[in-house]
Amino acid sequence: MEKFITHIHPPKGVSLGLRELWQYRELFYFFTWRDIKVKYKQTYLGIIWALLQPLGMMLIFTFLFSKTWPINTGTIQYPVFVLSGLILWNLINSAVSHAGESMIQNANIINKIYFPRLIIPGSSVLVALFDFLMGFVIFIILCFFYQQNIHFSAIWFFPAGIIVTIIAAFGAGSFLAALNVKYRDFRYTIPFMLQVLFFGSQIIYPLQSIQQTWLKYVLAVNPVNTALEFFRAPLSSAKVDTAVVGIGLVSTFLLLLTGIYFFRKTEAYFADLA
Repeated sequence: MEKFITHIHPPKGVSLGLRELWQYRELFYFFTWRDIKVKYKQTYLGIIWALLQPLGMMLIFTFLFSKTWPINTGTIQYPVFVLSGLILWNLINSAVSHAGESMIQNANIINKIYFPRLIIPGSSVLVALFDFLMGFVIFIILCFFYQQNIHFSAIWFFPAGIIVTIIAAFGAGSFLAALNVKYRDFRYTIPFMLQVLFFGSQIIYPLQSIQQTWLKYVLAVNPVNTALEFFRAPLSSAKVDTAVVGIGLVSTFLLLLTGIYFFRKTEAYFADLA
């Protein structure tokens, strides 16, 4: 009997490969669901910790900056202001941290079979999104508790902020995932870089509180600030700082393209280096 052999090769050249990711969407779902189960299996607090952590940090920052060093957040109640920043921050922090380690952690799978490698860091982003959605429920409850005014005509700004965060996390996570394969000690710098990014984001303070115009525009390069500008718009005047958003959107998509380009350029070496 004649035997048939099917050869599967990765795509040539450098491209986004979105069509290929769609073709492997079931595998995308498998990796995401597997990581969620591993994360919460046999944990004492489990999913509850995803809710307690941002709430605890919100209480700490509220005590420090609304009682000790008051910060003007306009029409947004400070606890609501902080929690909105923390849940988006936890999304990008968790996504980038886990995506950066994802290729090394899945080295045994990479060496055995071909599939779009971008699925691995991409699934890390979706796992972080799962945690965010639970935090978002708490955020909505807090808005009602503090009777925070919400402009429902601008409600679409909420998903806009989430999408910007996901795009930035996927771009940065893909870049770091590929970089960690080649330079294993680089993983130790990720927590430090994320700490710097935290203080450069308008999580506990608004960008409007910065008097130096040049510094404000430098910080606008940070995609997290654009995401928060969108996310908080329904809570304030339903308007965004167009300069901040414009700069941030450009940097977000540049980060996405750079991350995917670098990932694709080094993808051929993953089986040997991982």
